[in-house]
Amino acid sequence: MVQLSTEAVPMAERQERADAARNRAAILRATEDLLRDDTADRVPIEAIAARAGVGKGTVFHRFGNRAGLLRALLERRAEELRARVEDGPPPLGPGAPPRDRLNAFLAATVDLATRNIAVITAYEQAAPDRHAEPVYRFWHEHVRGLVAEARDDLDADLVAHILLGSLHGDLVLHLIRRGESDRLVTTLRQVSDALLGEAP
Repeated sequence: MVQLSTEAVPMAERQERADAARNRAAILRATEDLLRDDTADRVPIEAIAARAGVGKGTVFHRFGNRAGLLRALLERRAEELRARVEDGPPPLGPGAPPRDRLNAFLAATVDLATRNIAVITAYEQAAPDRHAEPVYRFWHEHVRGLVAEARDDLDADLVAHILLGSLHGDLVLHLIRRGESDRLVTTLRQVSDALLGEAP
């Protein structure tokens, strides 16, 4: 297959792509900045557009709606975790027993939530069905596979939903805001160990 060099792409088209990439990055940065001081339902799209230096129509063109914008922001935050799960060192990455990988993953998701609580809270408020979203689907498939590998007698699909469901809700947000992320991780590890069996 012949690969075209950048010289083969018209200058106007390359400039348009560069402008679109800059606008996308500016919109995501503006959303992050505004969410530090307020909740998603109180941050209008107009304010995000003004902060990013673009028109309101540009935000909708790039992301479709508020849920799409927050989805893109969360996916950007979750990309690093996915890379570590797929190709990183154990126990989060391949090569460790499923119980250890599950505990490492649950701890990593709590860390992600702790560092991005405003984004995740806003996204869950805006997304109509988080179970259909790419980030959740990847997390569920990963946990389902680990549970199935460790315990073939369990309904791994449902167990994965239950474990991930324990990371959502007001109680989890309350614990994170109170600085009790370590307590949450410890309890999740205890649940995982009881389910899959503690290490000898």
